[in-house]
Amino acid sequence: MVVGLGRSGSGAARLLQAQGYDVVVLERGDEPALRDKAHALRQQNITIQLGCPLELDSFAPWLDSAGEVVISPGIAWDHPTLKALRAHGLRVRGEMSVAWDALRDIPWIGITGTNGKTTVTHLLQHVLAYAGLEAPMAGNVGHSAAELALEVLQGTRPKPDWVVMEMSSYQIEAALEVSPRIGIWTTLTPDHLERHGTIEAYRSIKRGLLERAAIPVLNADDPDIHRHCGQWSRSGLRWVSCGDHSPEAGIPPITVNAQGWVSQGEQPLFPADSLPLPGDHNRQNMLLVTAAALEAGVSASSIEAALSCFTGVPHRLEPLGFVGGIPVFNDSKATNYDAAAVGLRSVPAPVVLLAGGQTKQGDAGPWLELFQSQVGGVVLFGEGAGELANLIETAGFAGPVIHRADLDAAVPQALSLARDCQANSVLLSPACASFDQYPNFEARGDHFRQLINAVKDP
Repeated sequence: MVVGLGRSGSGAARLLQAQGYDVVVLERGDEPALRDKAHALRQQNITIQLGCPLELDSFAPWLDSAGEVVISPGIAWDHPTLKALRAHGLRVRGEMSVAWDALRDIPWIGITGTNGKTTVTHLLQHVLAYAGLEAPMAGNVGHSAAELALEVLQGTRPKPDWVVMEMSSYQIEAALEVSPRIGIWTTLTPDHLERHGTIEAYRSIKRGLLERAAIPVLNADDPDIHRHCGQWSRSGLRWVSCGDHSPEAGIPPITVNAQGWVSQGEQPLFPADSLPLPGDHNRQNMLLVTAAALEAGVSASSIEAALSCFTGVPHRLEPLGFVGGIPVFNDSKATNYDAAAVGLRSVPAPVVLLAGGQTKQGDAGPWLELFQSQVGGVVLFGEGAGELANLIETAGFAGPVIHRADLDAAVPQALSLARDCQANSVLLSPACASFDQYPNFEARGDHFRQLINAVKDP
């Protein structure tokens, strides 16, 4: 049984059906788009039940015959109905687990972290492909894991040399058997606490993936990961650091040396400015990718060449051009305070900042500390504008803080403010989720790009 008709659920259903299983999909919705999707899956001999809430009664007709229940990442792992299903003796697992069973003869690179994992996933896939390796990416980005597995199973995609899998905490906790050949942990800051409850629980889920990896690659520049570096009982850790944060013991780390070269221990590999993306966080991403690519057998010269032609990932400090000679950046993926702080540190100051949306739990302190040195003015929009304004004003920021209802009104205000205060950049870095006004951060970033494209310099 599969719960949910989203990308993960439908992918898992199709994969399991192709493997010879009888599959039943339960979906709580019943809108026309879902009916169309259900009709297509029924043509593949998959049973679909629409309008089924996530309650034990919905499963009743199949409880005695079902072997397992596969859930999508959006369903809480401790949902009462899942607990009841386990009590009935059913195995409950995530879509990522189904994909792992289908692809376990191919080496995986599992990438996780609060921030940075999508950029690392795209960059690593680019580096491996540049070296001539078949290394598709999937998971929390692009294809679902099950969709990729189905393509490989059906022969519509060549058998990969590596699978580059971005894994969220939701996906990891529901697929504890996933043991990647290489694991990468980018960062850890408080996020998704409404789901996991505590930072300790969230950290434990992320760390579990790295504990199970044959080769764990860790970012020593991340304060939380570095603070807990002494708690690893296993050997073979690969550390990276832009500074001097790598633990001394163990395998020589990947660092940036005093001459500005990426180095492995004392061995220089290539100039650190090979990656043409702004910000210290992107240097950390580059080092994580370098460590993983070296472990995958890619030469330093090939890594350098691939880095030099990487153009970045949309919505992550994406340069949109200039308006009145002022550069504009789309950082819509900055959905929490920590990611937004990275954005403020990465673009030319003073910044006119666009922020707002649906606020999240977390420590706003490090973000607010940057306002005095980095921010010339702020334009707030969306549901959380009032809450953010209180935080900013309480922190003592003396510059202008302007409220607008939405991006349509906020963007022209920000561009006008940038001219008035002689800003050196305009940055959309919301520090909030997008769900008050958009289906996702991509839609928010796309809207921002459209607004800027209409007025930017030729």
